[in-house]
Amino acid sequence: MARPEFTCEVRVQYLPEQSQPPEGPFAFAYTVNIRNSGDVTAQLVARHWQVANADGRIEDVRGLAVVGHQPVLKPGEQFEYTSWTRIDTPHGQMQGTFYCMTEDAQAFEATVQEFQLLYPGALH
Repeated sequence: MARPEFTCEVRVQYLPEQSQPPEGPFAFAYTVNIRNSGDVTAQLVARHWQVANADGRIEDVRGLAVVGHQPVLKPGEQFEYTSWTRIDTPHGQMQGTFYCMTEDAQAFEATVQEFQLLYPGALH
């Protein structure tokens, strides 16, 4: 049986020019690499991010596509994009889910494991 699967990796970069320490907000760019690690062609259709600040407040971000794209990936292909977020504390976390669909309309989800948003000045 065909196995749809996307694997996701994230790199984070603090954006000093978009941030206002020490009170905040603090801005971060994140680059997501999405690889079709399954054995069928599939499309990324929508996204759901949960952005949490250090106080535990969570913002849900949902929408179609990623940066205006709904990439179709054949097995082994990858798609990379960069976006950004802002939080009002020096550190927080993000995690997410991509909603995907195979060519024969089989829906599946690709999980983005939690990653840290950390203002460099917060390290002592």
